[in-house]
Amino acid sequence: MKVLLCLVSALLLLSLQSAAFAPGSSAAPTFTRSQLDTRRNNLFDSIGSMVQNFGKKATASHILIGPKTMGEAEAKEKLLELKAEIDNDPIKFADFASEFSTCPSSKKGGSLGSFGPGMMVKSFDSVCFDEEVGVVHGPISTQFGEHLILITDRTGDK
Repeated sequence: MKVLLCLVSALLLLSLQSAAFAPGSSAAPTFTRSQLDTRRNNLFDSIGSMVQNFGKKATASHILIGPKTMGEAEAKEKLLELKAEIDNDPIKFADFASEFSTCPSSKKGGSLGSFGPGMMVKSFDSVCFDEEVGVVHGPISTQFGEHLILITDRTGDK
């Protein structure tokens, strides 16, 4: 809880500092009531999101086929073939990640370790925090290519 209070205090200070002072200016900041209300509401939204996600973590592995490897349709087809062969088996998933993934995580069987909400791109993050654990999901498209995702653990769910 102390960590959360420190984060909130720091956020408030940074929010006010960045909004109030233009670089090189020594003038005292002036705000309209509307600007203060907007800043306060944005800060409360940020704090609410931090509190809601506090302690949430997902642990996942993935198989990535990057766009330079093959076309999007071909990559999706290949991943669907792999998904059928994997059949939600984490050992097979790791073996296939080592063999087929173009991500550096392939050296660790595709393991991305644990991460919190918002640390991955949106479509990837949504799968990791909204979908079933222990199941291979995908193909999922991101700017990095096409993915199969295996969520191995998730904590902090309600």
